[in-house]
Amino acid sequence: MDVKDVLSFPQLANVTSDETVIFSWVVFASREARDAANARIFSDPRMTEMMDSSNQIFDCKRMAYGGFKQLVHA
Repeated sequence: MDVKDVLSFPQLANVTSDETVIFSWVVFASREARDAANARIFSDPRMTEMMDSSNQIFDCKRMAYGGFKQLVHA
């Protein structure tokens, strides 16, 4: 298999030696469950400070995300 234009997470985010790459994922039972969870998360007043663009806990411009399809379940 020949894969072109693939970058590691540190390369993708252009990480410097004093930064740490964080990888995480969430599995939802369905799109509806995901939408319901997101609605609850974004309406939680405790999230207000973290969502303030002047007080970001990370650089959103360097964030990568995507969807995945499960190929193997062990």
